Amino acid sequence: MNWTTYIKGFKTYLRLEKALSPHSIEAYISDVEKLHQYSETIGDSITPKKITPDHIRKFLAWITELGLAATTQARIISGLRAFYAWMISEKEVTIDPMEFIDLPRLGRKLPDVLSVEEMELLLNGIDLSKPEGHRNRAMLELLYSSGLRVSELVEMKLTGLYPEEGFLRVIGKGNKERLVPVGKEALKWIALYCEGDRSHMGIAPGQEDFLFLNRRGKKLSRMMIFTIIRNLAAEVGVRKKISPHSFRHSFATHLVEAGADLRAVQEMLGHSSITTTEIYTHLDRKRLRKEILSFHPRYCTP
Repeated sequence: MNWTTYIKGFKTYLRLEKALSPHSIEAYISDVEKLHQYSETIGDSITPKKITPDHIRKFLAWITELGLAATTQARIISGLRAFYAWMISEKEVTIDPMEFIDLPRLGRKLPDVLSVEEMELLLNGIDLSKPEGHRNRAMLELLYSSGLRVSELVEMKLTGLYPEEGFLRVIGKGNKERLVPVGKEALKWIALYCEGDRSHMGIAPGQEDFLFLNRRGKKLSRMMIFTIIRNLAAEVGVRKKISPHSFRHSFATHLVEAGADLRAVQEMLGHSSITTTEIYTHLDRKRLRKEILSFHPRYCTP
C-alpha cells in the first residue's frame, strides 16, 4: 500500500476509535504528510513500511534546516509516534522506527504576567459609558478572578453560575468539569451586566444560556476577546503584549506569590499535572532572592 492508503486508514482510526476532534485529526495527519513529503525528496519510493530510524533522523535534520522550532518538531515526533503505534497495532510493521527517537529539548518560556497595578489599570480603564462596557468589565474581572481559559470564558453558561456559593461550574479541556471559586468583585460586575445591558438585548435562538453575548445576541468568539484586550491595553498604556491567557497567568502567579498552595492552584486552573502549574513558582525571582537573603543561614547577617 502507498502513503495515501495508510494515511486514510490512520485518519479513520483517529476519527472512529480515538474520537478525536477534526482539529486534532488534521494536526496528526499533517505530521505524517510531512514525513511523506520528505520521502519524496530523497528520490526512492519509500512507503511507510520501509521507513527506518535512520530515515527519521535524517527527516528531523531536514525539518530543522527548514527552520521549524523545537516545539513544532516535538509535536511532529508525537504525531509520528501515534502513526507508527497504529501501524504496529494493525500488524503493518513489526519494528517501530520511532522507538529510540528523542524529543528535542524544549526551553520552557515563562509567560508575560501583569502586575497587580497593571491589572487595576486595565480593569479601571474600561469605558462603562459604552454599550459593551459592563460586559467587558464583567468578562475581564472573571478571567482574573477565576483564571479561566478563553475557551472556557466564551462557553460560560448562566446555569454554571452559583453566586450564593461563590463558585462557577466550568467545562475545561477534555470536557472535564470543575468547580472554580469566583470573587465578589467579578460577581458584582456580572450581576450589573446581566441586570442591565444583557436583559434588554434580543438574544438569538439557542444562545439564551451563554453568559457573554455580542450585539447580535450570540456568544462571543475567542478572537473578539483577544481584540477587546489588545485594544484596551493600547488605550490605557500597558505596553506588554498581552492576551486573555495573560489574565490566567496573572491569576496563578499572584496566588502563588501570596503563598497559595500549589495543589489548590492546580485544581483551580484545571491542570492535569502539577508540573504544568510549577511554572508559576519560577516567576517571582525578586521575591525569591529577598527570601534567601533574609532567611538562609549562608546569606543572612548574624
